[in-house]
Amino acid sequence: MTAHSHSAHHAADHATAHGDITLSGYLTGFGLSVILTAIPFWLVMTNALGDKSLTAVVILGFAAVQIVVHMIYFLHMNTRSEGGWSMLALIFTLILLVITMTGSLWIMRHLNTNMMPTHEMSRMQ
Repeated sequence: MTAHSHSAHHAADHATAHGDITLSGYLTGFGLSVILTAIPFWLVMTNALGDKSLTAVVILGFAAVQIVVHMIYFLHMNTRSEGGWSMLALIFTLILLVITMTGSLWIMRHLNTNMMPTHEMSRMQ
C-alpha cells in the first residue's frame, strides 16, 4: 500500500508542477494558435496595413505572442514547473540568443560597410 500511495503522490506532484493539463487548456491553446496564425496571414494577403515594414513588425509581434502561447499551453512552462529551473533555462537561452543575433547582425553590418565595392575594384586594374 505504501508503494501505491507513493506513486499516486508522485503523480499528483508531477501534474501540479506542469499545471492543469486538461482538454480545455489544449483547446484554448489551439484556438489561440489558429487566431495568431490567421491574422498575420490575412494582413499579408489583403495588404491591410499598406506598409511592408510595418506588416513585418506586426507579424514578428504575433510570432512572439504565439511562442509564449505554445510554451504555456503545450509545453506547460511556468515558474512552478521543475522548481523554476525550466524558466531559468529559458531566460538564459533567450539571453544567449539575443547576444548571438545582435553580434551576428553587428558583424554583418560592419562587414558590408567596410568591404570595398566590386565596381571600384574593377577601376583599380
